[in-house]
Amino acid sequence: MCAHVSWGGTTVRVRRVGARLTGAVLAALVGGGLGAVALSPAGAGAAVGAPVTTTVTKAAAAGCATGKYQKQVEWWLHKLGGFGKTTVDGKQSAADCAAIKKFQQRYGIQPAQGLAGPTTYDVASRLGRTKVEACKAKKSGTTFCVNLTEQTAWIMKNGKRLTNPTVVRTGMKGYRTPAGTFSINKRTKKEWSDPYEVWLPFWQRFKGGMGFHQTTTYIHDKWRGSHGCVNLLKQDAQTYYSVGRIGMTVKVIGRRPGT
Repeated sequence: MCAHVSWGGTTVRVRRVGARLTGAVLAALVGGGLGAVALSPAGAGAAVGAPVTTTVTKAAAAGCATGKYQKQVEWWLHKLGGFGKTTVDGKQSAADCAAIKKFQQRYGIQPAQGLAGPTTYDVASRLGRTKVEACKAKKSGTTFCVNLTEQTAWIMKNGKRLTNPTVVRTGMKGYRTPAGTFSINKRTKKEWSDPYEVWLPFWQRFKGGMGFHQTTTYIHDKWRGSHGCVNLLKQDAQTYYSVGRIGMTVKVIGRRPGT
């Protein structure tokens, strides 16, 4: 009788010499870099001499599984640039894995494990579709741009892009963030919201009770929405706060789907 050990599409037959010995052999294999070991319940608690079924898997040379949107994400990351080289073939590789992880870490996508799932695809495609010139920023001075349709934002200075588009979350149904041209009229490092009883870090108000601030929840929960504010990831909120000044222009275009 033999146990079968598989990795990378290759199967190794390990002669059964008892549960403990088989476990030791498998540990040695794993220690050699063959992947993670998963014991079946029967194998984990089997008596000496009982059959042990064990699978050793190694995903894509880099430890990343291949996601449903692998090829699409590879294509968008290739277009966006800045995250490392990707090969647009729908096959996970060490380079693809590293680029996808870097992208996920930058935009707060959890877990950042290199899997090209629906959230990663959604974020990459929204950023890729964003046209910075659509903001029609002023030729002089700084303009904060928000695209409600794509749920993205960026900063323009003297008619040129100062920051790349990033992800935002704006007002949900019933609290729609309006399109239009506004200006920053209040800034505080930390603002208390009386209606919602929560601190709003890096607050920059531009209309009524609406403003830019660091998100207080997972930004990729699209169903959640804001109450009209423009929610930002922490590092983006910090950047926007460092650039912002009273009187700076805010241009909001488009309309959030579902509002």
